[in-house]
Amino acid sequence: MDRHFTHFASVLVWFRRDLRLDDHTALSRAVQDSDKVYGCFVFDQAILKDLPAHDRRVNFIHGSVTALDHQWREQAANPDSGLLVRYGHAVTEVVQLAKQLGVQAVFTHHDDEPQSLTRDAQVLGELANAGIAFHSFKDHVVFERSEVLTQSGTSYGVFTPYKNAWMKKITPTDLAERRTVSKPGQLPAIPAAMRQPIPALKSMGFDTVDLAALHIQAGSAGAQALVKDFAKRMTLYEDTRNFPSVKGPSYLSVHLRFGTVSIRQLARLAYPQAIKGDAGAQTWLSELIWRDFYHQIMHHHPHAMTSSFKVDYDAIEWEKGKPGKALFEAWCEGRTGYPLVDAAMAQINQTGYMHNRLRMVVASFLVKDLGIDWRWGEQYFALHLNDFDLAANNGGWQWASSSGCDAQPYFRIFNPTNQSEKFDPQGKFIKRYIPQLAGLSDKDIHAPWLAKPLALQAAGVELGKTYPLPVVDHTHARAKTLLRYSVVAKKKPA
Repeated sequence: MDRHFTHFASVLVWFRRDLRLDDHTALSRAVQDSDKVYGCFVFDQAILKDLPAHDRRVNFIHGSVTALDHQWREQAANPDSGLLVRYGHAVTEVVQLAKQLGVQAVFTHHDDEPQSLTRDAQVLGELANAGIAFHSFKDHVVFERSEVLTQSGTSYGVFTPYKNAWMKKITPTDLAERRTVSKPGQLPAIPAAMRQPIPALKSMGFDTVDLAALHIQAGSAGAQALVKDFAKRMTLYEDTRNFPSVKGPSYLSVHLRFGTVSIRQLARLAYPQAIKGDAGAQTWLSELIWRDFYHQIMHHHPHAMTSSFKVDYDAIEWEKGKPGKALFEAWCEGRTGYPLVDAAMAQINQTGYMHNRLRMVVASFLVKDLGIDWRWGEQYFALHLNDFDLAANNGGWQWASSSGCDAQPYFRIFNPTNQSEKFDPQGKFIKRYIPQLAGLSDKDIHAPWLAKPLALQAAGVELGKTYPLPVVDHTHARAKTLLRYSVVAKKKPA
C-alpha cells in the first residue's frame, strides 16, 4: 500500500528486518502521517525457539536493536523515549502494545516469506478486531511482487530479461531516500508502566558471541562503515569478487538481510557508476537486482521455497540412508578431502560467512559430486549463514542444483579442483582455514591426493590422518550425476 492516509493521532512502527532509522519507508510515512510515533521490536519466540544458543544472528540483531534504541532516544531528545522491545510471540506482543499505547495504526514493511505472510495476516485480523489499522509498505527491495512483469503480464523466470526490464523501469523516485526526520515531540516518552529494558541475550536462552572478533559491527553504524569502505573499491569489484583470499566483496549482506542499511542507498551508490560503464558497479548492481529477482520468484512461486521450481526435478533420486548421511556429514564438517570445499565449510562453521564464489562451489559439490538433495544444503546454510535470506538462499541452491529458475544446466558440474586452481591459485584461502596443508606447494595444495609421497612427507601431511582422502572421485561422481539427472533429461522434448 503506497498511498497517503488520513492523518493519524498516533502510530506504532513495527521494526523487523529494517533495523535502522534512516531511509526507512514505514518510519518516513509515520512521521508524515501522524502526530505521535512509537517504535517496537519483538524477539519472536516462534522464530528463536529453533535456533542454537550460540546463534550469531541473534547477537547481531540484539546489537542492532540496542543501537536503534539509542538512536531513537537521541532523535527524540528524550531519554524516556526509545523502542518498546519485547520477547514473546510477535502477534500477541504487537497487538498488545498497540492496544496499550492507544495508537490508531501499526506501520511496518512487507515480508513475503510464507511464514511471515501468515503472521502478518493474523496481526491484521487481531488489530482490525481492536479497531486499529495495519499498513505495510515496500522497503526491503527496490522492486517487489508484480512491479516488474513480462509484456504478457506474467512473472519473469529468467534473470537477464528481468534485469533489462528492471533497468528500463528504474527512476530517481524509486531510489530516493525516504526521509525520517521527526518534529520536536513527535517521538514521545514511553508510558512509565510500559518501560522495560531490552531483554538480555541470556534471558532469551542465547550466549554472547564476540562479533568484533569476526569483524562484524552490528547496527547502521557498522553498515555505513562498510559502505564507505566498499565505495572506494566498487570499481574493482568485477576483477576481485571471485577470489576468496582477496578483499573484493562489500561484506554488506548481513546488513542487507536485517535492514541496517537501505537497499536504496546501495543502489544509489552503484547505479550512477553502472550507467556510465563502470564494470565493477555494473556487476554489483546486477547482484542487487538478482536479490529483487529472487524475492519476486518467492512471491509468485511460493511452492519453490520447499520444492523444486522445476517440478520435474523432484523426481531425482538422491543419496539417502547411512551412505548419504555420512557424505552429508563429511561436507558439513569440512572432511571431503577437497581442500577448497573443506576450507569454505570451515569458513561458514567458524564465522557464519561464506564467500559467494565458494557458495556455488560447495553447493555444486554437495548436489553433483555427493548426490545429496539440495534441500539438505539449503537447510544447513539457513542454520549457519549470518546473512540467511530465504528467497536468495533458496534461489542460489536451486541454481546450483539446476532445479530453479534460470539455473545452470544440469550437465554443468563444477570441478572442485579446477575451481580451486582458478580462484585460489596460491592456496592462500585454503591455508587460512586448513593450516595443516600450509606446507604443500601451490600446485599440490589443490589436490593433495595427487601429490608425491615425498612432497606430502615434507609438508607433514598424512592423508587419511592429518587430512582426509577424497570421499568421492570427481570424474566418477560426475558420470553418476549425469545418470541421476537423466530422469529429467528424458522428459525434455527432443
